[in-house]
Amino acid sequence: MLLTFIHLFPSPSKFKTLFSAPLQRQQSRRSNRTTSLPLFLCQILRNISTDKTAGPPPPTASAEPSVSVDKFFSIPPSSPMAAVDPHSFTDSTHPLTTHISLSLYFDFPSSTILASTLISLPTTHSGPFTLDTRSLSITSVLDPTTLTPLPFTLTPPIPHPVFGQSLIITLSNHSQVIIISKTSASSSALQWLSPPQTFNKAFPFVYTQCQSIHARSIFPCQDTPAARIRYDAKLNIPRQLFAVMSARHVDRRAPVVGSGEARGACDDSLWCGDDRVVDDFLMEQPIPPYLFAFAVGELGFRDVGPRSRVYSEAAPAVLDAAAREFAGTEDMIRVGEKLFGPYDWERFDLLVLPPSFPYGGMENPRMVFLTPTVIKGDATGAQVVAHELAHSWTGNLITNKTNEHFWLNEGFTTYAERRIVEAVQGEDRAALNIGIGWKGLVDAVERFKDNMEFTKLKTNQEGVDPDEIYSEIPYEKGFQFLWRIERQIGRPAFDEFIKKYIATFKFQSIDTDTFLNFLKANVPGIENQIDLKLWTEGIGIPPDAMEPVSSIYTKIVSLANEFKLGRMPREDEVADWHGQEWELYLENLPKYVEASQALALDARYRLSESKDYEVKVAFLQLAIASKCRDYFGEVEKTLKEVGRMKYLRPLYTALVQGAGKDEEKIFAKRVFSEARDCYHPIAQGVVETILRKYV
Repeated sequence: MLLTFIHLFPSPSKFKTLFSAPLQRQQSRRSNRTTSLPLFLCQILRNISTDKTAGPPPPTASAEPSVSVDKFFSIPPSSPMAAVDPHSFTDSTHPLTTHISLSLYFDFPSSTILASTLISLPTTHSGPFTLDTRSLSITSVLDPTTLTPLPFTLTPPIPHPVFGQSLIITLSNHSQVIIISKTSASSSALQWLSPPQTFNKAFPFVYTQCQSIHARSIFPCQDTPAARIRYDAKLNIPRQLFAVMSARHVDRRAPVVGSGEARGACDDSLWCGDDRVVDDFLMEQPIPPYLFAFAVGELGFRDVGPRSRVYSEAAPAVLDAAAREFAGTEDMIRVGEKLFGPYDWERFDLLVLPPSFPYGGMENPRMVFLTPTVIKGDATGAQVVAHELAHSWTGNLITNKTNEHFWLNEGFTTYAERRIVEAVQGEDRAALNIGIGWKGLVDAVERFKDNMEFTKLKTNQEGVDPDEIYSEIPYEKGFQFLWRIERQIGRPAFDEFIKKYIATFKFQSIDTDTFLNFLKANVPGIENQIDLKLWTEGIGIPPDAMEPVSSIYTKIVSLANEFKLGRMPREDEVADWHGQEWELYLENLPKYVEASQALALDARYRLSESKDYEVKVAFLQLAIASKCRDYFGEVEKTLKEVGRMKYLRPLYTALVQGAGKDEEKIFAKRVFSEARDCYHPIAQGVVETILRKYV
């Protein structure tokens, strides 16, 4: 059924006409990026500490960078600012937001959102109050009671290309504040699709991806997982469209004239237009800002369980394929509840996004976002759903305090996913999953061989763009650490430990030390049995990590080793293989083979034509490494079909990394220039980084 997704993108020439201006601005923003700008937070507060009595700035303060920002980050750390997160301007001496109320007007012709953000604090606060922004125009900041303007400043004057600007508001015994803003067409959290880019080609589409630090490009917030918020939202959209959110849908209704519900986002005449409708949403549990999510478009759905629906663009072929792939969702939820405790989010709905979605899945509470590439026709794509479901306990209930402790989200979730897969699909399927993950871990360590800091679980990310160091390390090394603890104390004891861990820290954001202290308190002597510091602060793969042990895993790896001796697997040996078996086989082949070998393998098994992108991309990597240019057409087609970074990163890297690849580099640059407009802004930035490094 993946064939139904292949033509969702129009020709590149159409994209250039539709989006050239905003995308040029986005490219300009990315081109000035740097990953070594220390102490920038200290300077922000110092800038405003000398001008605390300043009045409001001009009516609109825009956040569009135009020159290098290096000169803004050389002031010594003399400011009293206490940062809580290396990726946020949030000051630990300021109260953390408890609730946000949003009024959002979606202007599809300009690819922008007019927003009113009402921020509520737990106590009154006087003095500077700092929020994160990026690519936002701030029109005004208001006292919600009197609607009088409040003084604010955006610093630095030239925004940091990754972190944006801090919005510093001067409060005087306030517990609430209203901010009127407008997103940029180049917002890194948003991808706007024109009608030709959608399945039915009739209506536009927009969706979010806020992890890790992109919520700030939609509305001002303390954009750190340390700040957990509840929220409500009014989404004012064209009447023909439908909205979903990571929140409970309360109502769909006409705008109310004279109600003030726009709260300054736009004029009532605009808000209450005859062609507009308002969807109301409510999130009653506290979540980190990166879990804020919505999608607006021509949507349809199918029920797949008593508390689950699958949504996608309103195309029966897509909906039916998704419903079949995820028919076992309720079984997985029940297994998760048995293993980890009650499911606290009421509903577990799924949204299959257009192919440009940059990740396999995103664990937004109540509404998981998925790439269409997980629809494989054999239910194995449900393993991605198992991963996102597992986040309902590990990641959404308990969250890493900052991205430096990302393994607490992803390592735990990878472990939980494999326990769910084992219970629902069997031990062999779980072993294959672990085996693929092991190879991914080995490859990720090799990727960071020149900067081993990012092979640690507990990392130092000062001045680093989290999107650029995203890898399998926190997933697979984190899984291996937890699996090591399970082997040491036994599964029954570890199951009880995990349940207690979740119950103790639910709806909290924690760091690695908090977890280790809890581990040592509840498993006395564990620090004498496992080197906890080596596992969390050491580089590379610890010696007590372990490959999976299973007959099917051993057989596949053995067959891959025999390929080195020139023996291809017989058809009877692979007759019952699905995508995961082939993926594991291909991942364990030599990195370089003769072009004739790659051609012979594909001639027999048609791997380059696989509808499973994991298999196709693994084979195309082998073909590129083997200088088998027969497949460059398929490589180009794949890079223009999908925007999932799991596929873009290895294919572009394989094309441009290494010596003697002049033709490949020219090819990669051309393909990217033509496909770039199809990619989400996050994916654009990742590919641009690869090309800057090697081309």
